[in-house]
Amino acid sequence: MKTTQQANNNNTVNLIADIGGTNIRLALATPDASAAMKVKISHIETYQCEAFDSLTEVLKHYIEEKQLASFRVNACLAIACPVDNDLISMTNLPWQFSQKNLKETLNLNSLRFINDYTAIAMAIPLLSEQQKVKIGGGATVAGKPIAVCGPGTGLGVANLVPIKAAGDTQWHCFSGEGGHIDFAPINDTEQKVLNFIQQIKKRVSYEQLLSGFGLEQIYQALLWITQGKEITTVKEKLSAKDITSKAIDKSCEVCEQSLTLFCNVLGSFAGNLALIMDSQGGVYIAGGIVPRFIDYLKNSDFRERFETKGRLSYITEQAPTYVITEEQPGLLGAAAVILQGEM
Repeated sequence: MKTTQQANNNNTVNLIADIGGTNIRLALATPDASAAMKVKISHIETYQCEAFDSLTEVLKHYIEEKQLASFRVNACLAIACPVDNDLISMTNLPWQFSQKNLKETLNLNSLRFINDYTAIAMAIPLLSEQQKVKIGGGATVAGKPIAVCGPGTGLGVANLVPIKAAGDTQWHCFSGEGGHIDFAPINDTEQKVLNFIQQIKKRVSYEQLLSGFGLEQIYQALLWITQGKEITTVKEKLSAKDITSKAIDKSCEVCEQSLTLFCNVLGSFAGNLALIMDSQGGVYIAGGIVPRFIDYLKNSDFRERFETKGRLSYITEQAPTYVITEEQPGLLGAAAVILQGEM
């Protein structure tokens, strides 16, 4: 661990993690003023969660493997479940543990758990131009609020607000459940899609369209609206991945219509986020879905829908929009939290 010792003269190391239901990624973080992101992430290891009986076991394995026992270890761990209580139960794993007991068992100097989506949001100020793709116009205003939404399993939403501290700008994340606000159609087709989904759901939020299952519901709705066909068997059902692929290669007209509507609705929703906090720092699209079809998004009405906000359109016209392409935003965000002293 010579590199770690050189970077941490006070005998302290910063352990970060991105913990999902399938994989857990562990790494070390150090400040790096010479780097574009101002942080260096090293010693990255990916483990299969199913290979371990507990989170304690995998963390202990990493600490022993990297010979960290003699260091004061500060840990910031991003995890895909609520972190408000001491007792954490993972949604997709039989892992349950006490944060307090975990810290004591591993003899950690400090420990903080953050939600995985908070980690993604906190990564944004550290992103380089190579880790994001700009969609349309607008220009980033330094030190202004940032909004982020992420279509994936659900629709995550968070806002970042800059706070001046000792002459430096730090970021505070306000997370919430913005993906569950009521969906608002703006044309006849979207109204018909809303009507279709309302036959299944009592209440239709944006998440019912802007997610993996949301794209599937859009496809089912448009299939019914345009062709009067109803999906009745598993074989007829297309996954979000299938719909995306068929839309991109133009092998299915309804799939193209579905992905186009998805992009357009995403533009309206992202524009709404920009209005809420005047997000002149930018509105970012995260999640595992949109990076698969960035060119398709560029060629859709995403940006037009983002900007079209009536007499307040000048706000959204000025705000830039980006798609995050960084593959490890969870680790980067955990590093941001631990290095700006939010432990």
